[in-house]
Amino acid sequence: MSVGRAATRVDTPAKATGRARFISDVVVPGMVHAKLWRSPVPHARILRVDPARAARAEGVLAVLTAADLPVKDLYYGPAFKDQPMLADGVIRYAGEPVVAVVAETAAQAEAALALVAVEWEELPTVATLDAALAPGAPVLHARLVPAAHFRDLTALRPIPSTNVCHHWSYARGDVDRGFAEADLVVEQTFTFPMVHHYSLEPHCAIARVDGHGITVWASTQHPFPVRKELAEIFGLPLARVQVIVPYLGGAYGNKSYTKIEPLTIALALRVKRPVRLALTVEEAFKTVRRAAVRYRLKTGVRRDGTLVARDCEIHYQLGAYADVGPRVVQKSAYTAAGPYRIPHLRINAYGVYTNTVVSVAFRGYGVPQLAWAYESQMDVIAERLGWDPLALRLLNVLKRGEPLMEGDLPIDCDFAEGLGKAAAQIGWNEPTAAPRRGKGIACTIKAPLAPSVSSAMVRMHADGSATLLTGTVECGQGARTALSQIVAEELALPLDRVRVARSEVGMSPYDQATSASRSTTLMGLAVLRAARDVRDQLLTIGARLLESERPALTLRDERIVSPRGERTYGEAVAAHFGTGGELIGRGTYRGERGHAPLGGEAPFWEVGMAAAEVEVDGDTGRVRILRYVSVADIGRAINPRECEAQEEGAAMMGIGHTLFEQMIYDGGQLLNPSLIDYRVPVMSDLPEEYRSILVENGDGPGPYGAKGIGESGLIPTAPAVANAIARAIGVRITDLPMTPERVWRASDRARRRAAPAEGPST
Repeated sequence: MSVGRAATRVDTPAKATGRARFISDVVVPGMVHAKLWRSPVPHARILRVDPARAARAEGVLAVLTAADLPVKDLYYGPAFKDQPMLADGVIRYAGEPVVAVVAETAAQAEAALALVAVEWEELPTVATLDAALAPGAPVLHARLVPAAHFRDLTALRPIPSTNVCHHWSYARGDVDRGFAEADLVVEQTFTFPMVHHYSLEPHCAIARVDGHGITVWASTQHPFPVRKELAEIFGLPLARVQVIVPYLGGAYGNKSYTKIEPLTIALALRVKRPVRLALTVEEAFKTVRRAAVRYRLKTGVRRDGTLVARDCEIHYQLGAYADVGPRVVQKSAYTAAGPYRIPHLRINAYGVYTNTVVSVAFRGYGVPQLAWAYESQMDVIAERLGWDPLALRLLNVLKRGEPLMEGDLPIDCDFAEGLGKAAAQIGWNEPTAAPRRGKGIACTIKAPLAPSVSSAMVRMHADGSATLLTGTVECGQGARTALSQIVAEELALPLDRVRVARSEVGMSPYDQATSASRSTTLMGLAVLRAARDVRDQLLTIGARLLESERPALTLRDERIVSPRGERTYGEAVAAHFGTGGELIGRGTYRGERGHAPLGGEAPFWEVGMAAAEVEVDGDTGRVRILRYVSVADIGRAINPRECEAQEEGAAMMGIGHTLFEQMIYDGGQLLNPSLIDYRVPVMSDLPEEYRSILVENGDGPGPYGAKGIGESGLIPTAPAVANAIARAIGVRITDLPMTPERVWRASDRARRRAAPAEGPST
C-alpha cells in the first residue's frame, strides 16, 4: 500500500547528499555570464546609452540595449505583450533592466556595469494606486497588445486612456434593493501590502543556441507556456525549443510564466556562446512581488444574522507591467464575496499599472488579499449584531451542493465540519486564561486554474521497474513523491522501484502548469490513467500466459497472480516481446469548460479554515500567537505527512504577511530590497501550539478522491489572527501587516478615546 501513508520523499537521498542538481549546479561548456544595468529612477525617457567604456573592459564580449537584441519580438507577457526584455525607450520602474553586459566571468560583467553611461529625462511618477487612478495621471501604457496565449485571457477589458489594464465585473440579484432590505450595513476599506515571495533560489537561466534550435535551462514552474512564448519570440517551431528544468529551490508563484529566459536567449544569439543570467536576492526583489490590494467592502445583513447584499470594489496594484496580473484580478475577485450565501452581489475589480516592481502569481493567487477583508468584516458584523462570530459563519456559509457561482461546480465540502474542528482545537467556547488574549476564526475558498490539461506516460521496463514521465516541476512541494506513490499503488510496486524522469520539455508529456494546487489532483489523474494503461496491458499479457480470465487476475508484489500460478512483471514482459521490450502507458486529464463565468468549471474548490489564539503585549504591541490550527479539506491524502507540511508551511508564510512582511516604497524607490531590511518568518515566530488537521472524505476529483492543498493554509491566516487581536484588545486593524507599532498605535488611540475627559483642576 503506497497511497495514504507517510512515504519518504523520493528526492530525499539526492538532496540530503548534495547530489541533487539545481540550476546553480549546471555548467554548459563555453558558458559566459550576463549582468544587468538597472535603472535608479522609477519613470524616465532614455536619451542616450554609451556602452563604449564598458565594452572595452576586461573580459567583456558585448554590451547590449533593447535595440541590439536579435529578436523577432522584443515584448512578452502572458496577458499583454507589454514588457520588453530591456527597457525600450522608456523606464517604468526603479530596478528595470536597461543594459545587459556579457563577459567571460560574472565578476567581469559586474565590474563593467559601473562603466555603462546612461542619460535619461525623468517623467512624473505614479507609484501608488491613488496617483495612478487620479484624473490626468500619466498613462504608463498608451496601447496594449493582448498576448492571446490563454483562452481565459482573450477577453481582457482595459479602460482606455487610464492605467487600468483590466476591469472584471460580476453581478447577481439587485444590490441596491438588498441594502434597502438590510437592518445593518457595514462599509470598510482594507489594504494588503506588496509582499515578496523570497525563495532560497533566485531566478536563473542558461541559454544555448545552435543549429538544432534553442536549449534553455530555466528555474521555471511553467516550462510549456515558456516554450510556447519563446518559439513565438524567436520565430521557431516548438520542436526546436527545449526547456530543461532542474530542481527548483522554492518558487511560490514567482517562477510562473516567462521571466528572464527570452533575454538570456537573445544574449546567447548575439555572442554565439551559451549565456548564464543569474539574479541576486536584491535583483529578485526588483523583479517580482505579490499584488498590493485595496478592498472597499460593503455588506448588508438582517437583524437575524442573514447576509443579504455585498458590494465589492477591489483595486490591485500590478506594477509597471501586467504579467499574469489580469488573471489574478479576475480569478481572485471571482471569490471576493467569500464562501457565503449572498443573494445580491456586485463585484468590480481593477488591475492598475504603477511605477513599481511587477506583481506576478503568488501562492493563493490574490485570494489571501481578499479573504483578509471579508473574513475580518464578518467579525465586525458579528460584533455589531451581538452575535458569536462562529455562529454567524455557520448560519451563512454555503452547504455541500449549493452553488457559489451559477454554472460552476457546486460546493464540494462541509464548511461547518471544518469550522467546528478548528474552533474545538482552540477551545472556542472556553474563556481566555488572561487579559489581552483573544481567539479568532476564518474560513475561505479559492478556485483552481480551469480548464487545464495534463498528460503523463509510465514506462514499465524489462525488469518490472517503472519510470514516470511528467512535466510537473518539483519545487519542494513533494510532487515527485506523490505522483510516484500513485504509480506504485496502481502497479503493486515498492516506491523505490518507481523513478521520475527529470522535467525536460521536448521530451516530457505536456503539463499546462505546476501551480494552482493542481499537480497531485489533476496531473495525478493523468498519472493514474497512464499507470492503469500499463496495468491493463499486464493483465492482458498475464491472462494469455496463465491461461486465465482477466477478472481472476490481480497484481501483487511485482507479480501477476491468478489461481493457476503467477509471473513476475519481468517474466511477463519478456514473454510478450520475446527479447527486450517495455510497456508504455499513457494518460491525460482535460478540464471541463462548462458555463462558469470565467470559462472553465472548477474541478474542486480549495478551502481553508483556521483558528488562532493570540496574546498582545500592551506596552509594545507585539503579538504572540499562542495557538494556531489549520484545517484543510483534502478529500484524500496521498501522503499525509507531506500534506500536513504543506498546510503548516503555508500558514507560516501567512504569518509573515500578517505580522511583518511588506515592501516599502517612497517616491517610487523600493527601500527594503534585501533580507536585512525585509523580514520573513523564522522559527521563533512559530505559534507555541501549531497543528494542521486534514479532513478526508474521499470526495475530490483526483486519484482516490484527492483534492488540492498547496495554498489553502495560507489564505485564512491573516483574518484569523486579526480577529483574535481584535477580540484581545477591542481594536479592529484594517491594514496589513499588523506590526507591533501599528497594533500599539491602534490600541493607544482606543485607550485615549475610552479615557474620561479630565475635569477642571481644583
